[in-house]
Amino acid sequence: MQAAIDEALAGRAEGGIPIGAVLVHDGDIIGRGHNRRVQMGSAIRHGETDALENAGRHPASVYRDSVMYTTLSPCSMCTGAILLYGIGEVVVGENRTFMGEEALLAERGVSVTVLDDETCVAMMREFIEAEPALWNEDIGED
Repeated sequence: MQAAIDEALAGRAEGGIPIGAVLVHDGDIIGRGHNRRVQMGSAIRHGETDALENAGRHPASVYRDSVMYTTLSPCSMCTGAILLYGIGEVVVGENRTFMGEEALLAERGVSVTVLDDETCVAMMREFIEAEPALWNEDIGED
């Protein structure tokens, strides 16, 4: 999880949204990323999708045997990507500031663990307080 937190901090330092993710296969990080919507002017570059993009192409078996670590509960879009690639396990830093689609992941057989990590909670609370309009844009709210 620390690598995902490091990614989130990097994103915030770049002026973006502090959400990070890493994709781990057999104990090795094969993809890492952070929310780059602001930096890239992207509508879809969330932490999880950035980590998947940076992981590159792999056989389906690699994704099935991988774990996605993410600092924040995955939104609908990121949940869809996790399900599409058959990632079997997701470790979530926190879901107090935003509850994503954890129930859907679990319903579809994905193992979901929520760490309720204070660093992740504090990072998001500080960001949401400082940048409410940007946060609402990121989660598709006015």
